[in-house]
Amino acid sequence: MESPPEVTFFTLNGTWLGLYGRGSLAEDAGLPSIGSGFPGFTFSHNVASETDIDHIVEKAASIAAELVKPPQKASLGGYHGYFKDPDGYLWEIACNPHFWVGTVDKSS
Repeated sequence: MESPPEVTFFTLNGTWLGLYGRGSLAEDAGLPSIGSGFPGFTFSHNVASETDIDHIVEKAASIAAELVKPPQKASLGGYHGYFKDPDGYLWEIACNPHFWVGTVDKSS
């Protein structure tokens, strides 16, 4: 897969791994890159629609997740939001209709 300059993507079996610079990823989440606020990585869950993102982030916040960045338009396109789960892991819930990272049908 071809990657934009700010990220490198690796296609794995059924998923993808994206590597961003620490500073850029922290900035995207709205957290300082130094100190204890940003763990240095995030989990990202890509969904089909903005409505899905709103629902997932709202549900997570209602069951003990800490809202870090409310769902909003993303600077690189699409729509996303961030929360920290009760163990302190940072999750991005995202949708970008111009860049789908789900399974690819290789039969065509």
